[in-house]
Amino acid sequence: MAVPVWSVDPRTGKRREEVGTEATPEEVDAAVRAAATALPALADRSVRSRLLRAAAGALEESAEAVIAAADAETALGVPRLTGELARTAFQLRAFAGVVDEGGYLEVIIDHADPAARPVPRPDLRRYKIPLGVVAVYAASNFPLAFSVPGGDTASALAAGCPVVVKAHPDHPATSALTAELLRRAAVRTGLPADTVVLLHGFTAGVELVRHPLVAAAGFTGSIPGGRALFDAATARPRPIPFYGELGSLNPVVVTEAAAAERAERIGTGLAGSFTLGSGQFCTKPGLVLVPSGAAGDRLVAALTGATRDAAPGVLLDSRMRDNFLNGAAARAALPAVTAPVGPGDADGLAVRPGYVVAQACDLAAEGAYDLLLDECFGPLTVVVRYTGQEELAAVLDRLPGNLTATAHLGAAEAAQEDGPAAVLLARLTALAGRVLVDGWPTGVAVAPAQHHGGPYPATTSTATSVGATAVDRWLRPVAYQDTPPALLPLELRDANPLGLPRRVDGVRQ
Repeated sequence: MAVPVWSVDPRTGKRREEVGTEATPEEVDAAVRAAATALPALADRSVRSRLLRAAAGALEESAEAVIAAADAETALGVPRLTGELARTAFQLRAFAGVVDEGGYLEVIIDHADPAARPVPRPDLRRYKIPLGVVAVYAASNFPLAFSVPGGDTASALAAGCPVVVKAHPDHPATSALTAELLRRAAVRTGLPADTVVLLHGFTAGVELVRHPLVAAAGFTGSIPGGRALFDAATARPRPIPFYGELGSLNPVVVTEAAAAERAERIGTGLAGSFTLGSGQFCTKPGLVLVPSGAAGDRLVAALTGATRDAAPGVLLDSRMRDNFLNGAAARAALPAVTAPVGPGDADGLAVRPGYVVAQACDLAAEGAYDLLLDECFGPLTVVVRYTGQEELAAVLDRLPGNLTATAHLGAAEAAQEDGPAAVLLARLTALAGRVLVDGWPTGVAVAPAQHHGGPYPATTSTATSVGATAVDRWLRPVAYQDTPPALLPLELRDANPLGLPRRVDGVRQ
């Protein structure tokens, strides 16, 4: 019996419309096989580039409808979603530029050298080819930028891989709309519509990662869900890479010098960052180490005022709302933990932001306070007051891997090449994939040098899901040895007919 998929309004908790049905195992199999037939058509880089640009244009042309659908299902608001759509279109075009430039292929040619030592060298030519069908698991908190038309889909298409997307249940109508836009863009550029396929339902998620024709998967979501899929991907008869973004505390360290210089600015900035998007960003600062003493007290006072002034917000669904309220209450109930601004219920289904304060000496060892080192999804952060470098180091030593880690430094210590700030940054570098100084982690620029990833459990690999190098996840290297010129791929021929950047006999061209 078909199980219907409903779009739900998080502001009221009521169903909006029936979007489709949950995919059966047979339908998952058919979808993956249909996507696999599109693989040969994606071999042409120029076609892929046109597809990505056409997809960006299609999103922009239907912006009003896409934003309205996303807002109705997520309550993220038109201004936020307008910016997210612009980011998503930019991201698609950025990957089109990556395809056009061709450097991601990493072409290397080493001509034969019979005189090479210690042994003669054969003719070797290496580049990267697409893995095959990619399964993408859409995120709840970014219905565009990390969902159907988002970074995983864009980077996989740029690599030459067809995509099967498992829609997130929080925004099925938005997923259906954006998937149709991408499918139309594929057809307009001469590609099969099944270059992008959409599926709904829990079964689809499990069956996708197990399907023998799925060559890799990208996931953004919770630690339990991501870990279960990761384990399934590695337990297959032929394991596949699983690029999961699972969870992150995103610690922030405020030094005594920074607090002394600009306590109020840091306090208000922190409030703006952890309440942004109702605290539903994967880069929300969830643990903030603030020095004890008068300067730290000023920072906390500023944080209190700014948090109280922050507007309540609606979370993405009722389950997340319940988890947030229960998680916030459990943290506030710990011995010696205070809640200067207690998070909780607001009018309707909204929640109020808040924060709790704990002491570093309580977090320094395993025990009752371990809960404070777990991510709480929603508008809550944990302020930890520390006295001296030993307490600070003891807390940092207990932290898991993170997407980001931030240091707020004083002007003088930031200028010392070998001082305590350098030691702090080295310690934070071991914890995270992106290290910030005097800023806030919410907001991930789409840029070639960006890295959005980190040690487990932030992600399950060393790869990034944002930025130009995200395309590397969906490629594998292959080398040709002593292959006749007529049989070489165009990318590896001496004449370089495609004009690709490459390294020949050790020299970059």
